[in-house]
Amino acid sequence: MALDGAFLHHLRAELAEKLIGARVDKIFQPNRDEMIFVLRGFDAQYRLLLSARANSARVGLTSYPVENPAQPPMLCMLLRKRLSGAKLVSIEQPDLERVLFFTFAAANELGDRVELVLAAEIMGRYSNIILIDESGKVIDALRRVDAEMSSERVVLPGLLYRLPPPQDKVSMLVDGPEAVLAKMDGLPRDMALSKALNLTMQGVSPIVAREIEHQAGRGREIFIRSMTPELRERTAYFLRRLSETVRSVSGTPCMVLDPNRNPKDFSYIGIHQYGTSMIFSERPTFSGLLDDFYGERDRIERMRVKSQDLLRLLANHTERLRRKIQNQRQELDACARREEFRIKGDLLSANLYAVEKGAKRAVLPNFYDENCAPMEIELDPALSPQQNAQRYYKNYRKAKTAEEKLTEQIAIGERDLEYLDSVLESLAMAETERDLNEIRAELAEQGYTRARKTEKNGKKNAQKQKPAAVSSPLHFETSDGFAVLVGRNNRQNDRLTLKDANKNDIWFHTKNIPGSHTVLLTEGRAPSETAMREAAVLAAKHSRARGSSQVPVDYTEIRHVSKPQGAKPGMVVYVQYRTVYVDPNEAEEREEDRPEG
Repeated sequence: MALDGAFLHHLRAELAEKLIGARVDKIFQPNRDEMIFVLRGFDAQYRLLLSARANSARVGLTSYPVENPAQPPMLCMLLRKRLSGAKLVSIEQPDLERVLFFTFAAANELGDRVELVLAAEIMGRYSNIILIDESGKVIDALRRVDAEMSSERVVLPGLLYRLPPPQDKVSMLVDGPEAVLAKMDGLPRDMALSKALNLTMQGVSPIVAREIEHQAGRGREIFIRSMTPELRERTAYFLRRLSETVRSVSGTPCMVLDPNRNPKDFSYIGIHQYGTSMIFSERPTFSGLLDDFYGERDRIERMRVKSQDLLRLLANHTERLRRKIQNQRQELDACARREEFRIKGDLLSANLYAVEKGAKRAVLPNFYDENCAPMEIELDPALSPQQNAQRYYKNYRKAKTAEEKLTEQIAIGERDLEYLDSVLESLAMAETERDLNEIRAELAEQGYTRARKTEKNGKKNAQKQKPAAVSSPLHFETSDGFAVLVGRNNRQNDRLTLKDANKNDIWFHTKNIPGSHTVLLTEGRAPSETAMREAAVLAAKHSRARGSSQVPVDYTEIRHVSKPQGAKPGMVVYVQYRTVYVDPNEAEEREEDRPEG
């Protein structure tokens, strides 16, 4: 992982400079893997993020807004009890291990001063956050580890805290390049230099090891067997430079981006191994670098975890509805024989004299056919010819009624499918827990979920969930100054289109594709072609077709948009519209005053 011990060494220095002497003001645990400490310094307030998430474990100051649960978890309440108001007195790192110890001066229940240590272990899927008392014993941990989970190291309340098992590696803070080269001599000869550096050096990530190999070999891959005296000397030179950077904490936060400017890796030294295939970008702080690298990934992961129940609910309803519609279509296909039933009834009624009582079949001339070709008609021998005719008429009427009902039911089912599809799209666009709560409230109103039970005065009373206040739509501004509003979900779409917008405003929506209602506010002005185009692009960007290149977008004035009686949230009809084809990525949108939740 890129967040190696040397990177953490730089990060520790940055955090110590800003946080030493600050006091704990608030503590939050937004989810099972993250803790946020709000610390109040002399001249500023800081948000310290401790993350033990397997694919993005880290420590650093963060500016990303994170929503907190209404009921804090047990560990969060314990930390509030023990650390609220405590003063941060030191931040230590044992050698170049991926562990930081935050030491706080706090007060116990008797008011006596005690020192409590919060250990942040940044080790991938083994990451943990552990509170340790003044005697070195574990008070509690984000992840408790018993003997069944690990035979090497147990982390449970009341036990002495022990560091993770040390690795037999050379430390840049203690030893020089000669120790590294000497240790590599005992490795297999066909091993690449970068892998050998990873195995022998403490606190070195793969990207740094590859960079040393790239610099020492002038862009060529190096194996231990090909280490000539010249290559050993060059390797020692670049290892010495690396050690000096780490010891003096003089590295620069930098990130490697792919051609689409998506984060690929990060480090504390210049990265040149990718040549021109990647973009090298420096950042002002190490914490800001981690925020930029992991921020969007963490947001998506948080929303994925919190929206799993909604995804399962929508998937189950959608699957059941599709099976129901499929069965109804099969029944409707069977109703296509209704005309055959009527014809057989007419033929029997016209030829009662020619049909023998008790016969199992009758062959009668079909006067509906141009050539009067004979038609074979099956009969019930227990019924008279007249009763057999009535039986065919009855089957005809039954099939006709079923066709009408099935056609109606299939249309209702298809509208419900369209609605569930729109909710799925709203779920994909949700950015905060508040967005998810609005979707839950909408589904509860439509009967897809049960009303939640609330507890009051010690008694649990089932009651209908009150509709949550509708949040504000996304607010954008075109390059020539027109405001554009984009709904986040179906309830918001209804409010935006049917209540808030003026009849002269322009309404946009992707054609036959789930997406957000988008409204261009005219404010009495004639919208420019630029504003119309950019609003259409926004409608395409906030739809399921955001990854396509040519997206059809319908637009019309708000006066021509209406909601059918009984229609589900977000479902409208519109007339007198035009269609424009746009590329969702053809222009950079400019976001103005976008609400956080």
